[in-house]
Amino acid sequence: MPCTTILVGKKASYDGSTMIARNDDSGAGHYTSKKFVVIHPEEQARTYKTEISHLTIELPDNPMRYTAVPNAEKGEGVWAASGVNAAQVGMTATETITSNPRVLGADPLVVYQPAEDGKEEVPGGIGEEDLVYIVLPYIKSAREGVKRLGSLLEQYGTYEMNGIAFQDHDEIWWLETIGGHHWMAVKVPDDHYVAMPNQLGIDHFDLEDALGEQKEYMCSADLKEFIETYHLDLSMDGNFNPRDAFGSHDDSDHVYNTPRAWFMERYLNPHTKKWDGPDADYTPVSDDIPWMMVPEKKITVEDVKYVLSSHYQGTPYDPYAAYGDKSWKGAYRSIGVNRTDFLSVIQMRPDHKGDNGILQWIAFASNAFNVLVPFYTDVTTTPEYLSNTTGEVSTDNFYWANRMVAAMADASYKSSIFHIERYQEIIWYQAEPYLKDPFFYFP
Repeated sequence: MPCTTILVGKKASYDGSTMIARNDDSGAGHYTSKKFVVIHPEEQARTYKTEISHLTIELPDNPMRYTAVPNAEKGEGVWAASGVNAAQVGMTATETITSNPRVLGADPLVVYQPAEDGKEEVPGGIGEEDLVYIVLPYIKSAREGVKRLGSLLEQYGTYEMNGIAFQDHDEIWWLETIGGHHWMAVKVPDDHYVAMPNQLGIDHFDLEDALGEQKEYMCSADLKEFIETYHLDLSMDGNFNPRDAFGSHDDSDHVYNTPRAWFMERYLNPHTKKWDGPDADYTPVSDDIPWMMVPEKKITVEDVKYVLSSHYQGTPYDPYAAYGDKSWKGAYRSIGVNRTDFLSVIQMRPDHKGDNGILQWIAFASNAFNVLVPFYTDVTTTPEYLSNTTGEVSTDNFYWANRMVAAMADASYKSSIFHIERYQEIIWYQAEPYLKDPFFYFP
């Protein structure tokens, strides 16, 4: 999906939480209705069949309960997207990423081939539709998540390039697929955050650690040979950069991807680098914007919501700008777009490692006009207004109510944004007491 992700290490967050957050966006021209549910072990299939690739996978017989944000309508697969399991492990999948012809020619994507001309169909690999469903119910740490998904990628392959985040109370891991069967993963340093548009992002990788002790890096077993065989390392000084080797630097990236990374890091590190002007260290079209940084101050959930709702406020690129030079207005793909289906922020708090320790913040529809609401994940069900979404537009569920608010506010941005901001503020402060006591009563 054309999404945006931010990951926050526990020493980079305001309260010691690990946080993984992702906007789940539909493709241009349509919406995908979503619901927030709990999937119980008895509801989890033991034989799983993919919709897109026609692949059959036998799953373990010991799944755990987990939260998920699947598609509300049946027929196109599960797309569980983001959740937390009973072992207190979080996962969000996926951030669709890019590659280049050298990689895709060396290790082609595993694409479904329908039956034709007397030949039987050939199943494809696994993809975003499947990943949370076939991984999250079976892992007990973020590190285990990387290993399980890596094994599945090597066994079945994939038909698309993706980035996937795993977290527990102590660690965050980010995995990126490489071609049809290869992958690499990095443990996010505790004092860093990661800003991810739809572009392969990892810009440093220690192959020795990944193929040895695996303290901070992991990868497919033959990745080193793959790089050497196909001459993928483009470094002049021997300092291997995966983004150069496996990623893309297309003109379209400079409209669709690099500007988003630029805005997020410009907001969280306004003084660390120079982001504007002719002598800027990084501009919206820079190909070398850091994949991760140490923030200038600790990051809050509100910060995460702001950057994932942004449309280049305070810059010449804001599509809603009503003042100044408008020649660059709307030049770049915003983060908070009208086709966002949901935002999930999974917050694992260090002082609540037992029951009620994990929050999954949920917002539906366009982030510029919605509100992020916290929900506990150690539950057996979710409120009906979150789980009863259908394909029919209705004010009876939170998804479509938010869609309608966004449609009206977008068309009247200047007169609506004040009211939207006050609404967001009220929900935030009313939710605050429940973060400490789930049984708090707000009069």
